[in-house]
Amino acid sequence: MSEEKRVGSGVRTHKDLEVWKRAMALARGIYELTKGFPKEEVYGLVAQMRRAAVSVPSNIAEGAARNSNKEIIQYLYVSLGSLAELDTQVVLARDLGYKHDEDIAGGIEEVRRLVLGLIKYIKSKE
Repeated sequence: MSEEKRVGSGVRTHKDLEVWKRAMALARGIYELTKGFPKEEVYGLVAQMRRAAVSVPSNIAEGAARNSNKEIIQYLYVSLGSLAELDTQVVLARDLGYKHDEDIAGGIEEVRRLVLGLIKYIKSKE
């Protein structure tokens, strides 16, 4: 089944998905945010946050490249797990007094809603 049939008409690749675009913006935001973290966190929290942030659009892209609704949904759920991980790390960073940006928390919630919406849409088409 083509991606167009799985995720909606007019969609050619993962780059056409609004959820992927928003997840990429979130990842860029995390990279900017973590630039201001203490140097001792470079191999700790900074690396963890960046890895989790990159995982979100990466899993959306990998799912979109798969051949079945079941597979794309599986990868979308993995991206939700990465979002939960990232959310936890953002809260920890805030609690530790590191640079904080409320737009990041809002971005995490926005991407989460978009992923859940895409899962619901795909399931409704089965």
